[in-house]
Amino acid sequence: MTGTILQRVRAGRARETTGEGGGGGWADEDDTAREGPGRPDIDVSVVVPVHNCRPYLDRCLTSLLIQRVGKEIVVVDDGSTDGSAELLALYASHHRGVIRVIRQEHSGGAGHPRNVGLAHARGRYVFFCDADDYLGPEALARMLAMADRNGSDMVLGKIVGHDRRAPASMFRRSAERVDLGASAVYNSLSCFKLFRREMLERHAVRFDETLLVGEDVFFTTHAYCHAEVISVVADYDCYHLVARSDGSSIMQRPGSRDPVAWLRMIKRPIELMVGHIRPGALRDHLLRRHFRMDAFGNLGRPFLEAGEVQRKEIVAEVADMCDRWLTDGVRERLGPIDRGRLAALQDIDRLVRLAHIESAVIRRELTGLRWGHDGRLVVSGRAALNVLERGDHPELVLGGLVLILKPRPGAAGRHPGAGGRDERAERGGDAGRPGEVVVPLTGDGAGFTGQVDVAGLPSGVWDVYLSVECEGVTRLARLGADRDGRVAQPASRLIGGVVALPYFTRPHGNLSLDVGGHVVSVPGGARLTRARWAAGHRLTLDGEVSVGTAQPGERAVRHLVWRERSSGRELREPVEAGAGGAFAARQALGRLGPGTWDAYLELSLGGPPARFRIEAAAETIAPPRAWWRGLVRRSVRPYATAGKGRLSVVVKTSTLRSLARRMLR
Repeated sequence: MTGTILQRVRAGRARETTGEGGGGGWADEDDTAREGPGRPDIDVSVVVPVHNCRPYLDRCLTSLLIQRVGKEIVVVDDGSTDGSAELLALYASHHRGVIRVIRQEHSGGAGHPRNVGLAHARGRYVFFCDADDYLGPEALARMLAMADRNGSDMVLGKIVGHDRRAPASMFRRSAERVDLGASAVYNSLSCFKLFRREMLERHAVRFDETLLVGEDVFFTTHAYCHAEVISVVADYDCYHLVARSDGSSIMQRPGSRDPVAWLRMIKRPIELMVGHIRPGALRDHLLRRHFRMDAFGNLGRPFLEAGEVQRKEIVAEVADMCDRWLTDGVRERLGPIDRGRLAALQDIDRLVRLAHIESAVIRRELTGLRWGHDGRLVVSGRAALNVLERGDHPELVLGGLVLILKPRPGAAGRHPGAGGRDERAERGGDAGRPGEVVVPLTGDGAGFTGQVDVAGLPSGVWDVYLSVECEGVTRLARLGADRDGRVAQPASRLIGGVVALPYFTRPHGNLSLDVGGHVVSVPGGARLTRARWAAGHRLTLDGEVSVGTAQPGERAVRHLVWRERSSGRELREPVEAGAGGAFAARQALGRLGPGTWDAYLELSLGGPPARFRIEAAAETIAPPRAWWRGLVRRSVRPYATAGKGRLSVVVKTSTLRSLARRMLR
């Protein structure tokens, strides 16, 4: 594989950004001095710490070499013994001025080699990439463009995991500039980001070399404290986070996430953060992340897996964090499960029970889905909470059940199932937050039924969740992926002039409701019943339109749209709508320029305009017609397209000169 990759990268050497001096050989083992001032021709310095990553290096380095930016790749070999050093020497010799390799004795962690690489970096920006991971081909170009447009100090590029968990909350949409105190970017504290090097140097942002785990949390937390402009690239898979098949990376080793050690470690970046951020809303927002993900997160499954002594140690560390940093503002930002844990810190048995409730699987099945006689969508199912742990565990009894309809942000123009949230997720949360719709259910876990008043829903896409309550804790889960084999997707329904389309998302198969036709194609059609010529060379069209099995109201039928096939130019004409889906239009064809024009009927059904191509049988088509207007002859030929038989018109114009020229040929 190495030979093939070297052939690929050699072919691109002429296109690589090269520098002077520095070479591609080995630096002295104790050479940690800065190589010199920044280089204006180097946009990004990519720092890669390496320790025994030989099987992954080819893919990593190739992904960096093909980045189309001015770059240098600073590789710090942290005492590898598996052949990585020899492979790095080979790459460096073929890419002098691009790949620089620094060799040092094994330090035991990633903090020291990253600091060494940062000390040797000369680019305007620095990006950290682990040797077993790799970048998407356009990753640095997209992040650099975002940074240059906005003067960003930090750019978060979308991270995707391969058998590893990747952060998602901050990558729901791209953002030129995000507010640290009003966004989820601080949820991501890994160092796999683009950093402005001048900011790092000015504030002495460095990795904590005393930490084997969490050194990047310390570094990134410090960077957030000084970043004035933060941007997000969420529409491209920038960083690929890879699990080693042999489980040899530090974060894959047993005990790497020991809850007590983690809680003691996380206090360092918290102390750093509170030393830079004043008390107030921003600090409370950042502290909430540490309490929710670090403190109370270790009161979940890690708490169940811990022994009796370690559970007491976990509680002691969490209590210490609460004593030091839990403010009223943080408390107000906590969810119901975490508020319950906070109240139970002195009761380990209650904490264990809460952990069982949180980690339990919500077993839910959709058993029925149909339209009721009153236009409501009737949803039926069953649900239970199942504890995964074997042996002695508490029996969990469901309390209240409701459906929660959540509006999907930015749904217009997107495809089904493309929502930013992970639709498979189950989580705790408050039922009925602002903008959400709560649907009461009758019955219990053995069988429940609810009726969705679709007429009362605003236009948009609504994702359906099942909310279950157990001992004061609310859990949410998407509904529909598990369903009875007899449950079919209901047909569309016109309710008060608005089209409602229940559907199952792809690929997860969860139930959603499209009100207005935002992401689901509206079923229906327009059919030509008669076409004839009228005075003034007007083409009069009569037809019928349907939406699903129903006829839309007169207000829904808006325009006859002619679209020129090659240029995409459009002309709209008014339509007279009648009862039973009938419509009539009169088109002055003198307004249509030369070309082939396709006919559409445009409807307003509560969302984006819905268009139907007008179907036409051959016997309904008006004959061709030609006439003179001044010195220009216009010919118009209506016809039904081959195959599907849809109405189109060919318009041609000619002058006396062009006709004479044609006759003389």
